[in-house]
Amino acid sequence: MNSREITMELRLAQWVQALKERASTGESIKDFCQNKGISRHTYFYWQKKVRDVACGQLIESQTKAVLPAPGFKEIRLPEIASPATIVSDCLCFETNGYRITAGSAYPAEALADLLRKLVQPC
Repeated sequence: MNSREITMELRLAQWVQALKERASTGESIKDFCQNKGISRHTYFYWQKKVRDVACGQLIESQTKAVLPAPGFKEIRLPEIASPATIVSDCLCFETNGYRITAGSAYPAEALADLLRKLVQPC
């Protein structure tokens, strides 16, 4: 991390605190800026910067949470289940009159949970 990035992070952290302070006091933006001796333009500039960074972090965290690692995971099924077949990067499975086809990106734990529910007696 270079000095420019460190300086930006420090300023963002300071403005996060300032924005929280203004919000917690309920003071208008105009009054807050006058009391702190900053221009409204500067306030809105940094408010946008903070929001942009927060949105970027949110999108990044959601993308990581949504996209599972590609591939298959071995799961153990009850004896009553018919064998699974793999056809062109898909897993096809039939049991109790249900047929499931899942691509390789489908979360293995979610598939295992679904299969467990399907083979449980009612």
